[in-house]
Amino acid sequence: MSKKAQQGSKWNDLRTWRATGSWEASDSWGLTGTWRMEGASGSWDAPQDTFGRPHPAPEPDPRPAAAPVTTTEAPAAVADEIELATGRRVDLGHWQRRLDDLREEHDVPGATLAFVVDDEVRELASGVLNRQTGVEATTDSVFQLGSIAKVYTAALIMQLVESGDLDLDAPVVSVLPEFATIDPEATKVITTRMLLSHTSGLTCDFHLDTGRGDDSLAKYVEAAKGVAMDCPPGTAVSYSGIGYVVLGRIVEVLTGTTWDQALKDRLLTPLGLTHTMTLPEEVLPFRAAMGHLAGPDGEQTLAPAWDLMPRAAGPAARVCATAGDLVRFAKLHLDGGKAADGTTVLGPDSVAAMQQRETDVPDKWTVSADGWGLGWTLYDWDGVPGFGHDGASIGQYAYLRVVPGAGVAVALLTNGGGSRLLYADLLRELLADLAGVTMPAPFAPAEQPPAVDITPWAGTYKREGVLITVSERDGRPHLVYAFVDGMAGYSPDLEMELVPLSDTVFAGAGGGASFAEDWMPVVFSTLDDGTKCAYIGMRAAPKTA
Repeated sequence: MSKKAQQGSKWNDLRTWRATGSWEASDSWGLTGTWRMEGASGSWDAPQDTFGRPHPAPEPDPRPAAAPVTTTEAPAAVADEIELATGRRVDLGHWQRRLDDLREEHDVPGATLAFVVDDEVRELASGVLNRQTGVEATTDSVFQLGSIAKVYTAALIMQLVESGDLDLDAPVVSVLPEFATIDPEATKVITTRMLLSHTSGLTCDFHLDTGRGDDSLAKYVEAAKGVAMDCPPGTAVSYSGIGYVVLGRIVEVLTGTTWDQALKDRLLTPLGLTHTMTLPEEVLPFRAAMGHLAGPDGEQTLAPAWDLMPRAAGPAARVCATAGDLVRFAKLHLDGGKAADGTTVLGPDSVAAMQQRETDVPDKWTVSADGWGLGWTLYDWDGVPGFGHDGASIGQYAYLRVVPGAGVAVALLTNGGGSRLLYADLLRELLADLAGVTMPAPFAPAEQPPAVDITPWAGTYKREGVLITVSERDGRPHLVYAFVDGMAGYSPDLEMELVPLSDTVFAGAGGGASFAEDWMPVVFSTLDDGTKCAYIGMRAAPKTA
């Protein structure tokens, strides 16, 4: 495996964990660091999923490795160049080769790529869905989309706004009386708009499996009432999984059905998305990707489970789809809310509103965001606006980028390895060719970092379960990331040197994996109420001392 591929295996996401036997794995949206779980036969270090639940550590499979499965017929060859209806020519063969080469370079077991250009959808696939069985990845393979599920939930919410059933700026309790937070005053003022734009102050990493029943979201919302908030409502952007589960519950109350069924009835069926689903049993009839994690020797090995998301996580993190179906969903937002048959699924005003900036994002690197709309992550590529979202589950990573001015949407779905590096290299080339967009370089400090005084930011920062201490050590900025409260004892303290990029932006070195390749962004900012805060993983931790 190349040095770059090994590096990608280690640094391709927001955190890395080390389990007994030196297993390493990563996943998105949670806390940076190592987690300890106690099991029946001992203990092991494990990562969190989207809702903070520790992943189980991979255990050696006692069975002999299965022989690779060979297919009975070879996949159809990809034409080197095609002509679209508009007369534009696209070299599909070139992009198939780039997908193959970069996937191998970054040790990604399998990947599917789909893009919309000039109103046409094209799909490519490379590698395998499962390294143990050798089943090849094909364009009809289903992957987990992780947090991209949030955009589907946002579209459902905007449909309810269009119908007059929901006011974005009315308090959530006006339509969901059961909603409450630990702060009664915050409960009164949190709006649906705040939930959509991650400005409600609700935290992200509340892990609770409320069962498989149709009441799973209702139970989750009830249980979340006692969870501490990251910050007061409307004072900052702080990525929130709880907020999107609350949005899913609003969908259920106003439509009279489950979030899963509402998604099918109101989006998937009208759009003809036959390879998009939310429940594990719905995935079984299809070719399903299996996540992979780096083993003791650095090689990609099957994840210990296909999925760890409880049903209640659906509105925030549980949609599965092909890359083709994902770009067809994105095409709805390129076509003014119309389906392929001309049916209006989402009004043009709602489509436009979702792409309007609601808030700036101090941490522009963890998820490559410049701002946030009503559901969408917003990008600014040298003045060219774009939108999209990233997502992750256990060993699977998904990326969606849309350039509305060029009519281009690109989806890349992967199942392990240096997925983030594959995304960065491939989409940088592809978007430049199809849309004339220059994506930013990966997050990293300069070879000669500026001299920055850490004194204004020195102190203690706190959010639920996490205590961050910033100081100067041996003349250099230093950070300690500790797990406290209900998370106390899950992991040793995480320590890192901070390398400055500016007065407020630092790169964490040696402390853990990053969602932006080699370095972990640590960003200092000030809340609207004047409180200083530290951002790690796009979560705000206010300064307390």
